[in-house]
Amino acid sequence: MKLTCLSKGSSFHFPPSHILTICGIRILLECPIDLSSLSIFSPIPTDSHPYPDVEFSNSCENSPISDSGCPKRRKTEGPLQASDLIRAEPWYKMVKNLLLWDVSSIDVVLISTPMGMLGLPFLTRDPRFSAKIYATEATARLGRLMMEDLISMHYEFTQVYGVEELGFPQWMKWEEIEVLPLLQREIAMGKNGAELGNWQPLYSAANVEDCVQKVQTLKYAEEACYNGSMVVKAFSSGLEIGSSNWMINGPRRNITYLSSSIFESAYAKEFDYLSLQGNDLVLFSDLSLLHGMTTLDKNADDRKNHIRLEVNDPLPSTSSVLRDKGNNGDEFMKSLVNSNELTEEMDKLSFICSCAINCVQGGGSVLIPLSRLGIILQLLEQMSLFLESSCLKVPIFVISSVAEETFAFTNVVPEWLCKQRQEKLYSGKALFGHVELIEGKKIHVFPAMYSSNLLRTWKEPCIVFCSHWSLRIGPVVHLLQRWRGDPNSLLVLEEGVDVDVALLPFKPMAMKVLQCSFLSGIKMQKVQPLLELLKPKTVLLPKELRMQLQPASLSSPSCLYYSEGETLVIPSLRLDFEADLSTDLAFQLLPRRTSQENIAVARFRGELLVSQGKHLLVSTMEPVEFPRGQLLHWGSINQNRLLQALQEKGINGSLDNRSITDSASLIYIYKPSRALIQISTTGTIISAADEALASLIFEAVNSVLDGI
Repeated sequence: MKLTCLSKGSSFHFPPSHILTICGIRILLECPIDLSSLSIFSPIPTDSHPYPDVEFSNSCENSPISDSGCPKRRKTEGPLQASDLIRAEPWYKMVKNLLLWDVSSIDVVLISTPMGMLGLPFLTRDPRFSAKIYATEATARLGRLMMEDLISMHYEFTQVYGVEELGFPQWMKWEEIEVLPLLQREIAMGKNGAELGNWQPLYSAANVEDCVQKVQTLKYAEEACYNGSMVVKAFSSGLEIGSSNWMINGPRRNITYLSSSIFESAYAKEFDYLSLQGNDLVLFSDLSLLHGMTTLDKNADDRKNHIRLEVNDPLPSTSSVLRDKGNNGDEFMKSLVNSNELTEEMDKLSFICSCAINCVQGGGSVLIPLSRLGIILQLLEQMSLFLESSCLKVPIFVISSVAEETFAFTNVVPEWLCKQRQEKLYSGKALFGHVELIEGKKIHVFPAMYSSNLLRTWKEPCIVFCSHWSLRIGPVVHLLQRWRGDPNSLLVLEEGVDVDVALLPFKPMAMKVLQCSFLSGIKMQKVQPLLELLKPKTVLLPKELRMQLQPASLSSPSCLYYSEGETLVIPSLRLDFEADLSTDLAFQLLPRRTSQENIAVARFRGELLVSQGKHLLVSTMEPVEFPRGQLLHWGSINQNRLLQALQEKGINGSLDNRSITDSASLIYIYKPSRALIQISTTGTIISAADEALASLIFEAVNSVLDGI
């Protein structure tokens, strides 16, 4: 078994990706897109803002003109400027290291979240790709909607720049790349310059349709068998609606693929960790705690209108392991779930709503370009309650090409929702509050920014939910240009977005910015207790967690650490495997009990079948006649018994005491003719010039060994 970490990811929107090889089957775990890389591009020019405050170090009259018609860049030192952004139709960055693999060698793709599905059309449009793709029904549906929305937002660039010609775009030429500022160049090429080939032109709607047709969707805990030898099942991770962890059952080991998980959620089904207990190996791929170790907000002191909302996660060094000798299993599981995580998340949503209310009371508008479906659904519910309690009649707009279909879908997936939401279904209520709010005209849903119905309904101040969190594509670009100079307006961003770079095209920026940190995975102090509960034999962890966790305290006898871009070889836990006997074959067996060991052995002829990850031995249809002689021997030879058996056949010999060791011995035969018997732990060799004598010696050896 081998594991190659293709990418550790960077946030909720860009999950980690791996290649796992087990029993000759190569599995790709997640295929996302790094949408944060869109920050190197300039957003589309709008009517009110043709280009974002562009200033060149030299006048356009004296600057050479590139093939694209824009002044050529010149390498300059200094802070990043809006003029440094690339004015071209964006390309999209795939997982690094993935293109180093031959796509035809991938057998299976497992998708855990809708974000992990966004890069799939890049693979499925390759005619060499033939892998089987598995995802839950909810993940596949939401992933499709996200891809369609991405295509819709990208279309604005096509309208501005026209259809691209075949080949690489102008901005990817070396003379253009080398003059980019350092930050932009590292995003485009990577720190070692090896990531430039990861950029791809966006797929088409036909590519998405073809991709979705190749996905085999699964219900909750439904089994799917690949090639008869491997079975996969999906269990809820609690991260998002439809998000899952995977159980992979192979012939020689059972594996838990543990993606980013949340123990308790106000909308998604809770983390089903009990179904993952007892597997041989856990691949720990919840790297959200690594992303929280670094801070992206380096210039917060310089931005007086920037507010950060986060809850500190205590380090394991300051928190004790939750389980001790005095806790029973029930208390242990409660300690994992009941830790105020849900309360903290709800407090964050309430704080966002209170900030929004303050803004609209001051005459400003609120712009919320968040992409987490569950967070949006909860904010819509709470925002309407806050407005009602404040006696404010402020419209809430949701602008997205897929919003209407997404809202409709969230009310038909009860198996992937938390218990509180499921109880609403049994009582005949809508699963989420947006249904009644839309019917009551408190929330207005529109597919595009300039739709005629939106223009007739538009009223400010207002609260707008729209895409995209990168601030480079989608309706958010138009609204930011409209409100960026209003100090009473508010922009809500998620932690993980580099605010300085994201807001670069919209400076000077007078809007308030509220940056929020939502729970994206297992907190550090819960990792060890969780692994103790799962009880695997081997745990695969990222190297960055070697110092944060304390492997000595884990019940697992083996902890292996993987690094990005490296292949880790995992030793086999067992060389043999179990097989079932068919009933008719079992009745044909004539077992013989051995004298040296308490086992019974029988000889048979049959066929080995593999189905649903299990091995089955069945008898052949033809009658079987075995030869009378023994074909297989086992056990160790007693030299004295062998000498006695030889004498009974008229053969005299002696044991060479000088040659006796723990692993070998020699017996010299001198009558009726010379021969030599070499006895070792792995076999017995008979050397004789007389074939008849060799046959007699073999019969003597056969008589002192067990065999069939």
